[in-house]
Formats: sequence, structure tokens, C-alpha cells
Amino acid sequence: MEAYDELLRWAAKHGIEIHSIAPQRIPGRGIGIVATKPIKASERLLLVPTASLRGLESVKPKIRKALPIPPKTKAHAILAADLALDKDPSPKYAPWNAVVPSQEDITSYVPLAWRDLDTLRQYLPSSALNLLQKQEAKFQIDWKLVSATFPTLTREKYLYHWLLVNTRTFYHENSRTAKLPRDDRMILQPVADLFNHADVSGCEVAFDASSFTITAERDFEEGEEVYICYGKHSNDFLLVEYGFVMDENRWDEVLLDEVILEEMSERQKELLEEKGFLGNYVLDERTPGCYRTQVALRLVCVSDEKEWERFVEMGEDGGKLVQRKVDEVFVKILSKFLGRIERMVEELEGMNTGLESQREVLIKRWGQIRGMVEKTIKELEA
Repeated sequence: MEAYDELLRWAAKHGIEIHSIAPQRIPGRGIGIVATKPIKASERLLLVPTASLRGLESVKPKIRKALPIPPKTKAHAILAADLALDKDPSPKYAPWNAVVPSQEDITSYVPLAWRDLDTLRQYLPSSALNLLQKQEAKFQIDWKLVSATFPTLTREKYLYHWLLVNTRTFYHENSRTAKLPRDDRMILQPVADLFNHADVSGCEVAFDASSFTITAERDFEEGEEVYICYGKHSNDFLLVEYGFVMDENRWDEVLLDEVILEEMSERQKELLEEKGFLGNYVLDERTPGCYRTQVALRLVCVSDEKEWERFVEMGEDGGKLVQRKVDEVFVKILSKFLGRIERMVEELEGMNTGLESQREVLIKRWGQIRGMVEKTIKELEA
């Protein structure tokens, strides 16, 4: 923990105020922030002066000159290049550099950096795979521009720093960045990036022209971990973007597009697309299938397209008899999905591809999905 102690000493020298909290190693979770004494709601825990934030304005001049400013080049791409090309790191950021995840860490837990991704990607849930493909496309755009500008930079090194930026930035705007697209309003900041994520935040994150602050929204006991919320994200999103899944996540959901649409004829898919209901079918802990799912399943159940259109346009649901048919079809689809989940888990348990930790997180994720599917089946059959 010496590196973290040095970070705190460095923070104090740079006007960063830290109250009632400290970094601590947490079993099974790595480093997190814990309360060093009882904390009351509304107590300010962290204040980072704007001068200590690391954003576009702190990028080295040679990189700012070489890469077009946003929106021609994404802020993400520029910040990653600034980190990757920092051959002689400034003492100003040395304590922060010493505590960020290593390249080995990033490679082990963030899917985009998995060395055996070509094989393991087929074991990602469909929602996670969709997100990964979008992430890959974003990275490729940034890498194409940066590698053309700095040809000696390796892809592996740039990817590592690109993922550091991806996993550790905060939204922030000032008079200059407010003119940029929202995705380009990002900064890195010391200490604040050590807070772990929870589905319900216990802290308020805010900023103004002078500083970035984190304030307790509830009481914390001494020794309790203090969280912030990165957003209302599913575990598929957290897996792809940050490399972890949560044991409890009220925002978790399962994408059912693949298993529902394979039950549809081409004509039925055309009808769904015409009405704006093709895809994005989810179930979560709160509802046994969203409204879009109900619309799609009714199309499978009714023989008359006009009857289905009346449901979509006027809400005529056909009563309990039709709903019973919808539930029966849904249970059949979900039961088939359970079989697919079991096969995924069996294959993962029997393979040696990738790191054990990578296979374990995939098995865990499929187990969570299985739990939500089984819960939904029980509710529908009740």
C-alpha cells in the first residue's frame, strides 16, 4: 500500500482535500475507498482542484499539434495517446501513474484486451457481444488515426492506455469543452478513480469551475466501503466496459433478441420493423419481459395480423386467453434458452482457452442470466 500512501501525500501537496476516507485493499475487489471514521450524510469526502484534473488542456503540446482537436479526433483518442507516448512521465503525475492498473491487469479482465478474444467472444451474452463490437469499432477509428500520426507506437501499448482512459475517466465540462460533443467532455483525476461502483450510489459527484467534489449522500460506518455509481448499467455493460460483473445489480437485464427472433417468420419480422418493434427485447428483475417483448410474442400467438395491429395501435390485448397463450410461448422460448445457457457453461468449464479468471467471469455471467430466466419462468407459470 506504499504507492497509495505516496498518492495521498502527493494529493495533499496539490490541494486535493480528502476527508474521512482512504484507499484500502478489499478481498475479492482489489482496491477501494473505505471510511476511516463514521461519516455523516452531506459530508464532503473529496475535493480535487481543477488544476489537478487531467484533460485535453493538460495534453502535451506536441500531441495537441499532431492530432486534430475534437470533434475531428475524439478526446478519448487524444488522452490515450498522451498517456501512451509519455516516455518521460512528469513528476506531477508520477504517484497517480504508480497506482493505475498494470497492462497485465487490463489484459486479464477487460474483454477487448483478452488475448484469446477471437475464441472467447462466442461465449459472451449477445448484449455484451453487441457492446464489444461497438467498442472495437471505436477503438479502431482512434487507432487508425493515432497510429498514422505516431507510427512507432504499438497497438498493444495504445490499447492499454485507451482502456485506462475508458475505465477511469469522469464526465466534466468547462467553458471550452462545453462546446464539444458530450462524449468528449472527459477528464482523468487522481484519488476519485479509486472509488468502486455500486448500483445505488452513496455519494454525489459534482463539479464547478474550481473543483470536482464527491459528497456523502448517506451515513457510512467506520470501515465500510464508500461507493459511487458509474451509471444505471447492466452487468453486460459493466463486463465489457470495466471487466467485472456485480453480484447484486438492480439495473441488470437480459437481451432476448436472438431467442425470440429465431421463432419469427420473415413476414413477422417485417411487421415488427414497420411498427418500430424489431429487437431490443429484455427481461429484468422487475418485469417478466418488457412491453416490446409482449408485442413480439403476441405476433407469434395470434393468427390475424389485424388483431395484432389493434393491440399495438389501440391496446386491445385480447383478454386473459391471449395473455395465457403469450405466457406459454414465452415459457417455451425461455426454456429453450436455458438449454443454450447450460451448453455455454459446460463448454466453458471444459476448456482451457484464455485465463481461468476470464472463463470464470463468463460462467458467472451466464449463471446470473440463468437465474433471471428461471425466475421469470416461475412467475409466468404461477
